[in-house]
Amino acid sequence: MPALWSALFALFFLALFVHGRWREPRMLRNGVFLVAAILFAVFTPLLLLIEAVPVVAEYLALAALVLVPLAILALGGALLVNGVQMMRREGRSLGNLLSLFVGILVLVLPTVVLVLYLGVGIGDRRSAGGPLNQYGAVPAELIVLITAYFAAAFLAFALYSVVYARIRLALVPEVIVILGSGLIDGEVPPLLRSRLDRGLAVYRAEREAGRSPLLIPSGGKGSDESRAEGAAMAEYLLANGARPEDVHPETASRNTRENLELSRALLGTLGRHGPVLVVTSDYHVLRAATLTRRLGMPAQVIGARTSAYFVPSAFFREFAAVVVEHRWLHLIACVPVLVVFASLLVWTD
Repeated sequence: MPALWSALFALFFLALFVHGRWREPRMLRNGVFLVAAILFAVFTPLLLLIEAVPVVAEYLALAALVLVPLAILALGGALLVNGVQMMRREGRSLGNLLSLFVGILVLVLPTVVLVLYLGVGIGDRRSAGGPLNQYGAVPAELIVLITAYFAAAFLAFALYSVVYARIRLALVPEVIVILGSGLIDGEVPPLLRSRLDRGLAVYRAEREAGRSPLLIPSGGKGSDESRAEGAAMAEYLLANGARPEDVHPETASRNTRENLELSRALLGTLGRHGPVLVVTSDYHVLRAATLTRRLGMPAQVIGARTSAYFVPSAFFREFAAVVVEHRWLHLIACVPVLVVFASLLVWTD
Protein backbone atom coordinates (compact mmCIF):
# COMPACT_ATOMS: atom_id res chain seq x y z
CA MET A 1 0.00 0.00 0.00
CA PRO A 2 2.76 2.59 0.74
CA ALA A 3 4.21 1.91 -2.72
CA LEU A 4 0.82 2.55 -4.31
CA TRP A 5 0.44 5.87 -2.50
CA SER A 6 3.99 6.83 -3.49
CA ALA A 7 3.22 6.07 -7.15
CA LEU A 8 0.00 8.09 -6.99
CA PHE A 9 1.82 11.06 -5.46
CA ALA A 10 4.51 10.81 -8.16
CA LEU A 11 1.85 10.95 -10.88
CA PHE A 12 0.02 13.77 -9.11
CA PHE A 13 3.10 15.99 -8.85
CA LEU A 14 4.17 15.09 -12.38
CA ALA A 15 0.76 16.23 -13.64
CA LEU A 16 1.12 19.49 -11.69
CA PHE A 17 4.57 20.03 -13.19
CA VAL A 18 3.45 19.34 -16.76
CA HIS A 19 0.44 21.64 -16.36
CA GLY A 20 2.51 24.42 -14.77
CA ARG A 21 5.27 24.07 -17.35
CA TRP A 22 2.68 24.37 -20.15
CA ARG A 23 0.62 27.17 -18.62
CA GLU A 24 3.41 29.38 -17.21
CA PRO A 25 6.98 28.04 -17.32
CA ARG A 26 8.33 31.01 -15.36
CA MET A 27 6.83 29.87 -12.03
CA LEU A 28 9.26 28.71 -9.32
CA ARG A 29 6.73 26.21 -7.97
CA ASN A 30 7.20 24.13 -11.13
CA GLY A 31 10.57 23.15 -9.70
CA VAL A 32 8.93 22.05 -6.44
CA PHE A 33 6.47 19.86 -8.35
CA LEU A 34 9.30 18.36 -10.42
CA VAL A 35 11.46 17.47 -7.41
CA ALA A 36 8.46 16.01 -5.56
CA ALA A 37 7.57 13.87 -8.59
CA ILE A 38 11.15 12.61 -8.88
CA LEU A 39 11.42 11.78 -5.16
CA PHE A 40 8.16 9.83 -5.08
CA ALA A 41 9.13 8.09 -8.33
CA VAL A 42 12.38 6.97 -6.67
CA PHE A 43 10.61 5.88 -3.48
CA THR A 44 8.03 3.75 -5.30
CA PRO A 45 10.29 0.87 -6.48
CA LEU A 46 12.15 0.91 -3.17
CA LEU A 47 8.89 0.54 -1.25
CA LEU A 48 7.78 -2.24 -3.60
CA LEU A 49 11.05 -4.04 -2.95
CA ILE A 50 10.70 -3.63 0.82
CA GLU A 51 7.13 -4.94 0.73
CA ALA A 52 8.28 -8.00 -1.22
CA VAL A 53 11.49 -8.60 0.77
CA PRO A 54 11.24 -6.85 4.19
CA VAL A 55 14.88 -7.54 5.08
CA VAL A 56 15.88 -5.13 2.28
CA ALA A 57 14.92 -2.25 4.58
CA GLU A 58 17.79 -3.15 6.91
CA TYR A 59 20.28 -3.23 4.04
CA LEU A 60 19.02 0.12 2.75
CA ALA A 61 19.39 1.65 6.21
CA LEU A 62 22.92 0.27 6.48
CA ALA A 63 23.78 1.61 3.02
CA ALA A 64 22.44 5.03 4.02
CA LEU A 65 24.59 5.02 7.18
CA VAL A 66 27.65 4.49 5.00
CA LEU A 67 26.81 6.50 1.89
CA VAL A 68 25.28 9.63 3.46
CA PRO A 69 28.42 10.57 5.46
CA LEU A 70 30.58 9.85 2.41
CA ALA A 71 28.32 12.02 0.25
CA ILE A 72 28.49 14.84 2.82
CA LEU A 73 32.29 14.67 2.90
CA ALA A 74 32.52 14.57 -0.89
CA LEU A 75 30.10 17.48 -1.38
CA GLY A 76 31.67 19.60 1.34
CA GLY A 77 35.17 18.92 0.04
CA ALA A 78 34.22 19.71 -3.56
CA LEU A 79 32.65 23.01 -2.50
CA LEU A 80 35.73 23.96 -0.47
CA VAL A 81 37.97 23.28 -3.46
CA ASN A 82 35.64 25.30 -5.68
CA GLY A 83 35.62 28.13 -3.14
CA VAL A 84 39.42 28.33 -3.15
CA GLN A 85 39.38 28.27 -6.95
CA MET A 86 36.86 31.13 -7.00
CA MET A 87 39.03 33.19 -4.63
CA ARG A 88 42.07 32.76 -6.83
CA ARG A 89 40.30 33.50 -10.12
CA GLU A 90 37.57 35.99 -9.21
CA GLY A 91 38.63 37.67 -5.97
CA ARG A 92 37.32 37.64 -2.40
CA SER A 93 33.94 39.29 -2.73
CA LEU A 94 31.07 37.78 -0.75
CA GLY A 95 29.39 36.48 -3.90
CA ASN A 96 32.55 34.69 -4.97
CA LEU A 97 32.98 33.03 -1.55
CA LEU A 98 29.53 31.47 -1.32
CA SER A 99 30.61 27.98 -2.40
CA LEU A 100 33.36 28.11 0.25
CA PHE A 101 30.88 29.15 2.97
CA VAL A 102 28.36 26.49 1.94
CA GLY A 103 31.11 23.86 1.89
CA ILE A 104 32.04 24.77 5.47
CA LEU A 105 28.38 24.54 6.51
CA VAL A 106 27.99 21.16 4.81
CA LEU A 107 30.86 19.80 6.90
CA VAL A 108 30.19 21.64 10.17
CA LEU A 109 26.41 21.30 10.58
CA PRO A 110 26.35 17.46 10.70
CA THR A 111 29.07 17.60 13.36
CA VAL A 112 27.08 20.11 15.41
CA VAL A 113 23.96 17.95 15.10
CA LEU A 114 25.83 14.85 16.28
CA VAL A 115 27.34 16.70 19.24
CA LEU A 116 23.94 18.03 20.29
CA TYR A 117 22.08 14.78 19.68
CA LEU A 118 24.55 12.45 21.38
CA GLY A 119 25.02 14.76 24.33
CA VAL A 120 28.76 15.25 24.13
CA GLY A 121 29.64 17.57 26.99
CA ILE A 122 29.01 18.12 30.66
CA GLY A 123 25.65 17.95 32.35
CA ASP A 124 23.70 16.08 29.66
CA ARG A 125 20.44 14.54 30.65
CA ARG A 126 20.17 11.22 28.83
CA SER A 127 16.98 9.32 28.14
CA ALA A 128 16.41 5.89 29.61
CA GLY A 129 16.21 4.36 26.16
CA GLY A 130 19.60 5.46 24.84
CA PRO A 131 22.46 7.94 24.98
CA LEU A 132 20.44 10.93 23.83
CA ASN A 133 20.85 14.39 25.25
CA GLN A 134 17.24 15.47 25.66
CA TYR A 135 18.17 19.13 25.78
CA GLY A 136 20.42 18.86 22.75
CA ALA A 137 18.15 16.62 20.68
CA VAL A 138 15.52 19.31 20.12
CA PRO A 139 17.83 22.01 18.66
CA ALA A 140 19.60 19.26 16.69
CA GLU A 141 16.29 18.26 15.12
CA LEU A 142 15.49 21.91 14.42
CA ILE A 143 18.79 22.31 12.57
CA VAL A 144 18.08 19.15 10.57
CA LEU A 145 14.55 20.26 9.63
CA ILE A 146 15.49 23.80 8.58
CA THR A 147 18.57 22.57 6.70
CA ALA A 148 16.47 19.94 4.93
CA TYR A 149 13.89 22.58 3.97
CA PHE A 150 16.43 24.93 2.39
CA ALA A 151 18.34 22.06 0.78
CA ALA A 152 15.10 20.87 -0.86
CA ALA A 153 14.26 24.43 -1.91
CA PHE A 154 17.72 24.86 -3.44
CA LEU A 155 17.45 21.53 -5.24
CA ALA A 156 14.09 22.57 -6.73
CA PHE A 157 15.51 25.95 -7.78
CA ALA A 158 18.71 24.54 -9.30
CA LEU A 159 17.02 21.64 -11.10
CA TYR A 160 14.28 23.79 -12.59
CA SER A 161 16.84 26.44 -13.58
CA VAL A 162 18.52 23.78 -15.71
CA VAL A 163 15.18 22.61 -17.12
CA TYR A 164 13.97 26.14 -17.92
CA ALA A 165 17.29 27.05 -19.57
CA ARG A 166 16.76 24.19 -22.02
CA ILE A 167 13.29 25.22 -23.14
CA ARG A 168 13.31 25.86 -26.87
CA LEU A 169 12.78 29.40 -28.06
CA ALA A 170 9.00 29.61 -28.25
CA LEU A 171 8.51 33.18 -29.48
CA VAL A 172 9.53 35.45 -32.34
CA PRO A 173 11.21 38.35 -30.54
CA GLU A 174 10.65 41.94 -31.52
CA VAL A 175 13.33 42.93 -29.04
CA ILE A 176 16.40 41.19 -27.63
CA VAL A 177 17.40 42.54 -24.20
CA ILE A 178 20.90 41.54 -23.09
CA LEU A 179 21.53 41.94 -19.35
CA GLY A 180 24.81 43.43 -18.18
CA SER A 181 27.12 41.76 -15.67
CA GLY A 182 29.98 44.16 -15.01
CA LEU A 183 33.01 45.48 -16.91
CA ILE A 184 36.71 44.99 -16.29
CA ASP A 185 38.82 48.10 -16.94
CA GLY A 186 35.93 49.49 -18.98
CA GLU A 187 35.92 46.54 -21.36
CA VAL A 188 33.62 43.55 -21.91
CA PRO A 189 34.90 40.52 -19.92
CA PRO A 190 34.35 36.86 -20.95
CA LEU A 191 31.18 36.38 -18.87
CA LEU A 192 29.47 39.37 -20.44
CA ARG A 193 30.87 38.53 -23.88
CA SER A 194 29.15 35.14 -23.76
CA ARG A 195 25.79 36.89 -23.20
CA LEU A 196 26.41 39.29 -26.06
CA ASP A 197 27.45 36.48 -28.40
CA ARG A 198 24.30 34.51 -27.53
CA GLY A 199 22.15 37.57 -28.22
CA LEU A 200 23.97 38.22 -31.49
CA ALA A 201 23.40 34.62 -32.60
CA VAL A 202 19.64 35.02 -32.18
CA TYR A 203 19.75 38.48 -33.81
CA ARG A 204 21.54 37.10 -36.88
CA ALA A 205 19.12 34.19 -37.16
CA GLU A 206 16.18 36.59 -37.05
CA ARG A 207 17.80 38.82 -39.67
CA GLU A 208 18.32 35.82 -41.94
CA ALA A 209 14.62 35.01 -41.52
CA GLY A 210 13.71 38.50 -42.77
CA ARG A 211 12.93 40.06 -39.38
CA SER A 212 14.54 43.07 -37.68
CA PRO A 213 14.54 42.75 -33.89
CA LEU A 214 16.01 45.54 -31.80
CA LEU A 215 18.97 44.94 -29.51
CA ILE A 216 18.93 46.53 -26.06
CA PRO A 217 22.18 46.08 -24.11
CA SER A 218 21.17 46.91 -20.55
CA GLY A 219 23.43 48.03 -17.72
CA GLY A 220 24.36 51.19 -15.87
CA LYS A 221 27.69 52.46 -14.54
CA GLY A 222 28.89 50.73 -11.39
CA SER A 223 30.81 52.55 -8.67
CA ASP A 224 34.03 50.84 -9.79
CA GLU A 225 33.43 51.24 -13.53
CA SER A 226 34.65 53.95 -15.89
CA ARG A 227 31.57 53.84 -18.11
CA ALA A 228 28.10 52.33 -18.32
CA GLU A 229 27.88 48.64 -19.13
CA GLY A 230 25.20 49.34 -21.74
CA ALA A 231 27.57 51.64 -23.66
CA ALA A 232 30.39 49.08 -23.70
CA MET A 233 27.96 46.34 -24.70
CA ALA A 234 26.56 48.46 -27.54
CA GLU A 235 30.09 49.05 -28.79
CA TYR A 236 30.72 45.30 -28.84
CA LEU A 237 27.46 44.59 -30.68
CA LEU A 238 28.24 47.19 -33.34
CA ALA A 239 31.77 45.85 -33.77
CA ASN A 240 30.34 42.38 -34.37
CA GLY A 241 27.84 43.11 -37.09
CA ALA A 242 24.75 44.64 -35.48
CA ARG A 243 23.19 47.50 -37.45
CA PRO A 244 23.44 50.89 -35.69
CA GLU A 245 19.71 51.51 -36.12
CA ASP A 246 18.95 48.26 -34.26
CA VAL A 247 21.07 48.94 -31.15
CA HIS A 248 19.53 51.02 -28.34
CA PRO A 249 21.52 50.84 -25.09
CA GLU A 250 19.96 51.28 -21.65
CA THR A 251 22.59 52.81 -19.36
CA ALA A 252 20.94 53.64 -16.02
CA SER A 253 20.04 50.31 -14.39
CA ARG A 254 21.78 48.97 -11.28
CA ASN A 255 20.30 45.48 -10.90
CA THR A 256 18.27 42.88 -12.78
CA ARG A 257 14.90 44.36 -11.89
CA GLU A 258 15.98 47.79 -13.13
CA ASN A 259 17.48 46.18 -16.26
CA LEU A 260 14.03 44.89 -17.11
CA GLU A 261 11.99 47.89 -15.95
CA LEU A 262 14.12 50.49 -17.75
CA SER A 263 14.40 48.34 -20.87
CA ARG A 264 10.61 48.03 -20.91
CA ALA A 265 10.29 51.82 -20.60
CA LEU A 266 12.76 52.25 -23.47
CA LEU A 267 10.69 49.87 -25.58
CA GLY A 268 7.67 52.08 -25.02
CA THR A 269 9.51 55.11 -26.40
CA LEU A 270 10.59 53.02 -29.41
CA GLY A 271 7.04 51.84 -30.06
CA ARG A 272 7.86 48.17 -29.55
CA HIS A 273 5.41 46.20 -27.39
CA GLY A 274 5.75 42.69 -28.77
CA PRO A 275 7.51 39.60 -27.41
CA VAL A 276 10.84 40.17 -25.69
CA LEU A 277 13.77 37.78 -25.55
CA VAL A 278 16.01 38.34 -22.53
CA VAL A 279 19.57 37.03 -22.69
CA THR A 280 21.61 36.39 -19.55
CA SER A 281 23.92 33.69 -18.16
CA ASP A 282 22.61 30.16 -17.69
CA TYR A 283 22.70 30.31 -13.86
CA HIS A 284 20.67 33.56 -13.91
CA VAL A 285 17.93 32.44 -16.29
CA LEU A 286 15.23 31.35 -13.84
CA ARG A 287 15.39 34.37 -11.54
CA ALA A 288 15.34 36.72 -14.53
CA ALA A 289 12.37 34.80 -15.91
CA THR A 290 10.42 35.09 -12.65
CA LEU A 291 11.06 38.84 -12.66
CA THR A 292 9.72 39.21 -16.22
CA ARG A 293 6.58 37.38 -15.10
CA ARG A 294 6.12 39.60 -12.05
CA LEU A 295 6.62 42.70 -14.22
CA GLY A 296 4.02 41.46 -16.71
CA MET A 297 6.44 41.28 -19.63
CA PRO A 298 5.65 38.90 -22.53
CA ALA A 299 9.12 37.42 -22.44
CA GLN A 300 11.28 34.34 -22.56
CA VAL A 301 14.75 34.18 -21.03
CA ILE A 302 17.67 32.23 -22.47
CA GLY A 303 21.13 31.70 -21.04
CA ALA A 304 24.71 31.81 -22.25
CA ARG A 305 27.14 29.17 -21.07
CA THR A 306 29.25 29.92 -18.01
CA SER A 307 32.62 28.46 -17.00
CA ALA A 308 32.04 25.38 -14.83
CA TYR A 309 34.06 26.66 -11.86
CA PHE A 310 31.85 29.77 -11.66
CA VAL A 311 28.53 27.90 -11.54
CA PRO A 312 28.30 26.73 -7.87
CA SER A 313 28.78 30.17 -6.29
CA ALA A 314 26.58 31.73 -8.97
CA PHE A 315 23.72 29.33 -8.25
CA PHE A 316 24.03 29.91 -4.49
CA ARG A 317 23.96 33.67 -5.08
CA GLU A 318 20.86 33.41 -7.25
CA PHE A 319 19.13 31.16 -4.73
CA ALA A 320 19.92 33.60 -1.91
CA ALA A 321 18.42 36.42 -3.98
CA VAL A 322 15.27 34.38 -4.61
CA VAL A 323 14.94 33.59 -0.89
CA VAL A 324 15.23 37.30 -0.05
CA GLU A 325 12.68 38.22 -2.73
CA HIS A 326 10.24 35.61 -1.35
CA ARG A 327 11.25 35.89 2.32
CA TRP A 328 7.70 36.00 3.65
CA LEU A 329 6.79 32.83 1.80
CA HIS A 330 9.79 31.00 3.25
CA LEU A 331 9.10 32.38 6.71
CA ILE A 332 5.51 31.13 6.57
CA ALA A 333 6.72 27.76 5.32
CA CYS A 334 9.07 27.51 8.32
CA VAL A 335 6.39 28.43 10.88
CA PRO A 336 5.19 24.82 11.36
CA VAL A 337 8.79 23.77 12.03
CA LEU A 338 9.17 26.53 14.64
CA VAL A 339 5.85 25.57 16.26
CA VAL A 340 6.97 21.95 16.56
CA PHE A 341 10.29 23.14 17.97
CA ALA A 342 8.58 25.28 20.61
CA SER A 343 6.30 22.36 21.54
CA LEU A 344 9.28 20.04 21.94
CA LEU A 345 11.05 22.57 24.15
CA VAL A 346 8.00 22.73 26.43
CA TRP A 347 7.71 18.93 26.43
CA THR A 348 11.36 18.36 27.34
CA ASP A 349 11.03 20.73 30.29
